[in-house]
Amino acid sequence: MGNIPTTVKHCLSYEQVIQDYPWLRRWLLEEKTITGHEYPEFVKIVEVGPRDGLQNEKMADHADVLRGIHKAPHVQYPVLTPNMQGFQDAVTAGATEVAVFGSASESFSKKNINCSIDESMLRFEEVINAAKERQIPVRGYVSCVLGCPYEGHVEPSKVAEVAKRLYEMGCYEVSLGDTIGVGTPGSMLKMLQSVMKEVPASCLAVHCHDTYGQALPNILTALQMGVCVVDSAVAGLGGCPYAQGSSGNVSTEDVLYMLHGMGIETGVNLGKVIEAGDFICSALCRKTNSKVAQTRSRTL
Repeated sequence: MGNIPTTVKHCLSYEQVIQDYPWLRRWLLEEKTITGHEYPEFVKIVEVGPRDGLQNEKMADHADVLRGIHKAPHVQYPVLTPNMQGFQDAVTAGATEVAVFGSASESFSKKNINCSIDESMLRFEEVINAAKERQIPVRGYVSCVLGCPYEGHVEPSKVAEVAKRLYEMGCYEVSLGDTIGVGTPGSMLKMLQSVMKEVPASCLAVHCHDTYGQALPNILTALQMGVCVVDSAVAGLGGCPYAQGSSGNVSTEDVLYMLHGMGIETGVNLGKVIEAGDFICSALCRKTNSKVAQTRSRTL
Protein backbone atom coordinates (compact mmCIF):
# COMPACT_ATOMS: atom_id res chain seq x y z
CA MET A 1 0.00 0.00 0.00
CA GLY A 2 2.98 2.30 -0.42
CA ASN A 3 3.16 5.30 1.92
CA ILE A 4 -0.44 5.02 3.17
CA PRO A 5 -0.53 5.66 6.94
CA THR A 6 -0.74 2.63 9.19
CA THR A 7 -4.20 3.62 10.48
CA VAL A 8 -5.56 3.69 6.94
CA LYS A 9 -3.89 0.36 6.12
CA HIS A 10 -5.64 -1.06 9.17
CA CYS A 11 -9.00 0.22 7.92
CA LEU A 12 -8.42 -1.22 4.46
CA SER A 13 -7.38 -4.67 5.70
CA TYR A 14 -10.24 -7.12 5.17
CA GLU A 15 -8.73 -9.74 7.44
CA GLN A 16 -8.21 -7.19 10.22
CA VAL A 17 -11.81 -5.99 9.94
CA ILE A 18 -13.07 -9.58 10.10
CA GLN A 19 -10.86 -10.19 13.14
CA ASP A 20 -12.19 -7.07 14.87
CA TYR A 21 -15.81 -7.81 13.94
CA PRO A 22 -16.34 -11.62 13.73
CA TRP A 23 -20.06 -11.21 12.96
CA LEU A 24 -19.21 -9.37 9.73
CA ARG A 25 -18.09 -12.50 7.85
CA ARG A 26 -21.45 -14.19 8.43
CA TRP A 27 -23.34 -11.02 7.45
CA LEU A 28 -21.36 -10.73 4.21
CA LEU A 29 -22.08 -14.37 3.37
CA GLU A 30 -25.81 -13.85 3.97
CA GLU A 31 -25.77 -10.68 1.87
CA LYS A 32 -24.03 -12.56 -0.93
CA THR A 33 -26.69 -15.27 -0.73
CA ILE A 34 -29.44 -12.70 -1.21
CA THR A 35 -27.82 -10.64 -3.95
CA GLY A 36 -26.44 -13.66 -5.78
CA HIS A 37 -29.81 -14.38 -7.38
CA GLU A 38 -30.68 -12.82 -10.70
CA TYR A 39 -34.01 -11.12 -11.03
CA PRO A 40 -36.63 -12.81 -13.20
CA GLU A 41 -37.13 -11.48 -16.71
CA PHE A 42 -40.90 -11.65 -16.36
CA VAL A 43 -43.18 -11.32 -13.33
CA LYS A 44 -46.85 -12.26 -13.36
CA ILE A 45 -49.08 -9.73 -11.61
CA VAL A 46 -52.21 -11.16 -9.98
CA GLU A 47 -54.69 -8.31 -9.58
CA VAL A 48 -56.62 -8.81 -6.36
CA GLY A 49 -58.30 -5.40 -6.24
CA PRO A 50 -61.73 -6.58 -7.43
CA ARG A 51 -61.86 -9.34 -4.81
CA ASP A 52 -59.81 -8.12 -1.83
CA GLY A 53 -60.70 -4.52 -2.47
CA LEU A 54 -64.03 -3.81 -4.13
CA GLN A 55 -65.80 -6.98 -2.98
CA ASN A 56 -64.61 -6.55 0.61
CA GLU A 57 -65.53 -2.88 0.73
CA LYS A 58 -68.98 -3.45 -0.70
CA MET A 59 -69.38 -6.88 0.94
CA ALA A 60 -70.86 -8.22 -2.28
CA ASP A 61 -71.53 -11.90 -2.84
CA HIS A 62 -69.20 -13.43 -5.45
CA ALA A 63 -72.17 -14.87 -7.35
CA ASP A 64 -73.62 -11.37 -7.76
CA VAL A 65 -70.22 -10.08 -8.88
CA LEU A 66 -69.71 -12.82 -11.47
CA ARG A 67 -73.18 -12.33 -12.90
CA GLY A 68 -72.78 -8.58 -13.06
CA ILE A 69 -69.49 -8.27 -14.92
CA HIS A 70 -68.67 -8.50 -18.62
CA LYS A 71 -66.04 -11.24 -18.80
CA ALA A 72 -63.11 -10.68 -21.12
CA PRO A 73 -61.64 -13.64 -23.01
CA HIS A 74 -58.43 -15.21 -21.67
CA VAL A 75 -58.95 -13.61 -18.25
CA GLN A 76 -59.37 -15.66 -15.10
CA TYR A 77 -61.84 -14.52 -12.44
CA PRO A 78 -60.93 -16.53 -9.34
CA VAL A 79 -63.43 -16.83 -6.50
CA LEU A 80 -62.64 -17.52 -2.84
CA THR A 81 -64.35 -20.75 -1.80
CA PRO A 82 -63.82 -21.67 1.87
CA ASN A 83 -66.09 -24.73 1.72
CA MET A 84 -68.17 -26.91 -0.60
CA GLN A 85 -71.19 -24.62 -0.43
CA GLY A 86 -69.07 -21.72 -1.58
CA PHE A 87 -67.55 -23.86 -4.31
CA GLN A 88 -70.91 -25.01 -5.62
CA ASP A 89 -72.24 -21.45 -5.64
CA ALA A 90 -69.14 -20.27 -7.50
CA VAL A 91 -69.44 -22.98 -10.14
CA THR A 92 -73.13 -22.22 -10.60
CA ALA A 93 -72.25 -18.55 -11.11
CA GLY A 94 -69.71 -19.48 -13.79
CA ALA A 95 -66.39 -19.41 -11.96
CA THR A 96 -63.50 -20.83 -14.00
CA GLU A 97 -60.98 -20.71 -11.15
CA VAL A 98 -61.36 -20.92 -7.39
CA ALA A 99 -59.16 -20.25 -4.38
CA VAL A 100 -58.91 -21.65 -0.87
CA PHE A 101 -57.47 -19.53 1.91
CA GLY A 102 -55.83 -21.01 4.95
CA SER A 103 -53.68 -19.55 7.70
CA ALA A 104 -50.36 -20.25 9.37
CA SER A 105 -51.92 -19.03 12.65
CA GLU A 106 -54.46 -21.06 14.60
CA SER A 107 -56.04 -17.99 16.15
CA PHE A 108 -56.41 -16.20 12.83
CA SER A 109 -57.88 -19.31 11.21
CA LYS A 110 -60.57 -19.51 13.88
CA LYS A 111 -61.36 -15.79 13.59
CA ASN A 112 -61.33 -15.73 9.79
CA ILE A 113 -63.03 -18.98 8.78
CA ASN A 114 -64.29 -20.32 12.12
CA CYS A 115 -62.19 -23.48 12.26
CA SER A 116 -58.74 -24.75 13.17
CA ILE A 117 -55.98 -25.19 10.61
CA ASP A 118 -56.50 -28.96 10.50
CA GLU A 119 -60.26 -28.54 10.09
CA SER A 120 -59.72 -26.04 7.30
CA MET A 121 -57.47 -28.50 5.47
CA LEU A 122 -60.25 -31.10 5.50
CA ARG A 123 -62.62 -28.56 3.97
CA PHE A 124 -60.06 -27.51 1.37
CA GLU A 125 -59.33 -31.09 0.38
CA GLU A 126 -63.01 -31.62 -0.39
CA VAL A 127 -63.14 -28.41 -2.47
CA ILE A 128 -59.92 -29.20 -4.33
CA ASN A 129 -61.03 -32.73 -5.17
CA ALA A 130 -64.35 -31.43 -6.50
CA ALA A 131 -62.51 -28.82 -8.54
CA LYS A 132 -60.22 -31.47 -10.01
CA GLU A 133 -63.24 -33.46 -11.19
CA ARG A 134 -64.45 -30.38 -13.07
CA GLN A 135 -60.93 -29.43 -14.23
CA ILE A 136 -61.15 -26.12 -12.41
CA PRO A 137 -57.76 -24.80 -11.25
CA VAL A 138 -57.35 -23.99 -7.55
CA ARG A 139 -55.04 -21.40 -6.08
CA GLY A 140 -54.09 -21.59 -2.41
CA TYR A 141 -53.53 -18.76 0.03
CA VAL A 142 -51.72 -18.79 3.36
CA SER A 143 -52.44 -15.85 5.67
CA CYS A 144 -50.24 -14.44 8.44
CA VAL A 145 -46.99 -15.78 7.00
CA LEU A 146 -44.92 -13.01 8.65
CA GLY A 147 -47.01 -12.23 11.70
CA CYS A 148 -50.44 -12.58 13.27
CA PRO A 149 -52.63 -9.88 14.92
CA TYR A 150 -53.44 -12.34 17.73
CA GLU A 151 -50.34 -14.50 18.14
CA GLY A 152 -47.60 -12.15 17.01
CA HIS A 153 -44.62 -14.02 15.57
CA VAL A 154 -45.37 -16.95 13.27
CA GLU A 155 -42.71 -19.63 12.82
CA PRO A 156 -41.51 -20.07 9.21
CA SER A 157 -41.77 -23.83 9.69
CA LYS A 158 -45.52 -23.47 10.32
CA VAL A 159 -45.91 -21.48 7.11
CA ALA A 160 -43.98 -24.15 5.24
CA GLU A 161 -46.19 -26.88 6.67
CA VAL A 162 -49.44 -25.21 5.59
CA ALA A 163 -48.08 -24.26 2.16
CA LYS A 164 -46.88 -27.82 1.60
CA ARG A 165 -50.28 -29.28 2.48
CA LEU A 166 -52.06 -26.97 0.04
CA TYR A 167 -49.54 -27.69 -2.70
CA GLU A 168 -49.73 -31.46 -2.22
CA MET A 169 -53.54 -31.33 -2.26
CA GLY A 170 -53.38 -29.89 -5.75
CA CYS A 171 -53.15 -26.10 -5.60
CA TYR A 172 -51.28 -25.05 -8.73
CA GLU A 173 -49.92 -22.01 -6.89
CA VAL A 174 -49.68 -20.97 -3.24
CA SER A 175 -49.76 -17.27 -2.38
CA LEU A 176 -48.00 -16.31 0.84
CA GLY A 177 -49.72 -13.38 2.52
CA ASP A 178 -48.24 -10.88 4.95
CA THR A 179 -51.76 -10.14 6.16
CA ILE A 180 -50.93 -7.35 8.62
CA GLY A 181 -47.89 -6.01 6.79
CA VAL A 182 -45.40 -6.47 9.63
CA GLY A 183 -42.78 -8.33 7.60
CA THR A 184 -39.35 -7.05 6.64
CA PRO A 185 -36.90 -8.30 4.01
CA GLY A 186 -35.17 -10.25 6.78
CA SER A 187 -38.27 -12.11 7.92
CA MET A 188 -39.39 -12.58 4.30
CA LEU A 189 -36.06 -14.20 3.49
CA LYS A 190 -36.22 -16.63 6.41
CA MET A 191 -39.82 -17.55 5.68
CA LEU A 192 -39.17 -18.21 2.00
CA GLN A 193 -36.07 -20.26 2.76
CA SER A 194 -38.24 -22.52 4.91
CA VAL A 195 -41.16 -22.73 2.48
CA MET A 196 -38.95 -23.42 -0.54
CA LYS A 197 -37.72 -26.60 1.10
CA GLU A 198 -41.28 -27.90 0.66
CA VAL A 199 -42.74 -26.03 -2.34
CA PRO A 200 -40.84 -25.02 -5.50
CA ALA A 201 -40.40 -21.29 -6.10
CA SER A 202 -42.17 -21.65 -9.45
CA CYS A 203 -45.38 -22.50 -7.57
CA LEU A 204 -45.21 -19.63 -5.07
CA ALA A 205 -46.50 -16.06 -5.03
CA VAL A 206 -46.24 -13.27 -2.49
CA HIS A 207 -49.14 -11.14 -1.24
CA CYS A 208 -47.90 -8.13 0.72
CA HIS A 209 -49.72 -5.47 2.68
CA ASP A 210 -48.02 -2.11 3.13
CA THR A 211 -48.86 -1.28 6.75
CA TYR A 212 -45.25 -0.44 7.67
CA GLY A 213 -44.11 0.59 4.19
CA GLN A 214 -42.26 -2.70 3.69
CA ALA A 215 -44.27 -4.22 0.85
CA LEU A 216 -41.94 -3.26 -2.02
CA PRO A 217 -38.72 -4.26 -0.19
CA ASN A 218 -40.37 -7.56 0.73
CA ILE A 219 -41.41 -8.17 -2.88
CA LEU A 220 -37.88 -7.38 -4.02
CA THR A 221 -36.54 -9.97 -1.58
CA ALA A 222 -39.00 -12.55 -2.92
CA LEU A 223 -37.87 -11.84 -6.48
CA GLN A 224 -34.26 -12.34 -5.40
CA MET A 225 -35.30 -15.69 -3.98
CA GLY A 226 -36.81 -16.80 -7.30
CA VAL A 227 -40.51 -15.97 -6.82
CA CYS A 228 -42.02 -14.70 -10.08
CA VAL A 229 -45.65 -14.02 -9.11
CA VAL A 230 -46.84 -10.98 -7.14
CA ASP A 231 -50.35 -10.22 -5.87
CA SER A 232 -51.30 -6.55 -5.80
CA ALA A 233 -54.38 -4.34 -5.85
CA VAL A 234 -55.10 -1.32 -8.01
CA ALA A 235 -54.93 1.86 -5.90
CA GLY A 236 -53.90 -0.29 -2.92
CA LEU A 237 -57.49 -1.38 -2.32
CA GLY A 238 -58.37 -4.00 0.22
CA GLY A 239 -57.37 -5.11 3.65
CA CYS A 240 -58.48 -7.69 6.16
CA PRO A 241 -61.46 -7.05 8.48
CA TYR A 242 -59.99 -9.56 10.97
CA ALA A 243 -56.57 -7.89 11.12
CA GLN A 244 -57.01 -4.65 13.04
CA GLY A 245 -54.59 -1.94 12.00
CA SER A 246 -53.54 -3.52 8.71
CA SER A 247 -53.56 -1.30 5.67
CA GLY A 248 -54.49 -2.26 2.15
CA ASN A 249 -52.64 -4.44 -0.32
CA VAL A 250 -49.57 -3.06 -2.01
CA SER A 251 -50.74 -1.01 -4.98
CA THR A 252 -50.39 -2.49 -8.45
CA GLU A 253 -49.21 0.88 -9.75
CA ASP A 254 -46.26 0.99 -7.34
CA VAL A 255 -45.28 -2.62 -8.02
CA LEU A 256 -45.36 -2.02 -11.78
CA TYR A 257 -43.30 1.16 -11.46
CA MET A 258 -40.61 -0.72 -9.55
CA LEU A 259 -40.57 -3.75 -11.85
CA HIS A 260 -40.53 -1.75 -15.07
CA GLY A 261 -37.77 0.43 -13.66
CA MET A 262 -35.73 -2.73 -13.14
CA GLY A 263 -36.30 -3.82 -16.73
CA ILE A 264 -38.62 -6.66 -15.69
CA GLU A 265 -41.49 -7.39 -18.08
CA THR A 266 -45.05 -7.77 -16.79
CA GLY A 267 -47.24 -7.37 -19.87
CA VAL A 268 -49.23 -4.75 -17.96
CA ASN A 269 -49.67 -1.13 -19.04
CA LEU A 270 -48.94 1.11 -16.05
CA GLY A 271 -50.81 4.06 -17.52
CA LYS A 272 -53.98 2.01 -17.98
CA VAL A 273 -53.78 0.74 -14.40
CA ILE A 274 -53.46 4.32 -13.12
CA GLU A 275 -56.54 5.27 -15.14
CA ALA A 276 -58.47 2.32 -13.69
CA GLY A 277 -57.38 3.28 -10.17
CA ASP A 278 -58.46 6.89 -10.68
CA PHE A 279 -61.86 5.73 -11.92
CA ILE A 280 -62.40 3.36 -8.99
CA CYS A 281 -61.28 5.88 -6.37
CA SER A 282 -63.57 8.50 -7.88
CA ALA A 283 -66.51 6.07 -7.75
CA LEU A 284 -65.74 5.16 -4.14
CA CYS A 285 -65.01 8.76 -3.11
CA ARG A 286 -61.69 7.72 -1.64
CA LYS A 287 -58.03 8.57 -2.09
CA THR A 288 -55.67 6.21 -3.87
CA ASN A 289 -53.00 4.53 -1.76
CA SER A 290 -50.62 4.38 -4.70
CA LYS A 291 -47.60 6.68 -4.36
CA VAL A 292 -47.09 6.54 -8.12
CA ALA A 293 -50.68 7.56 -8.88
CA GLN A 294 -50.55 10.35 -6.28
CA THR A 295 -47.35 11.73 -7.80
CA ARG A 296 -48.65 11.47 -11.37
CA SER A 297 -51.80 13.38 -10.44
CA ARG A 298 -49.75 16.22 -8.91
CA THR A 299 -47.53 16.55 -11.96
CA LEU A 300 -50.32 16.60 -14.56
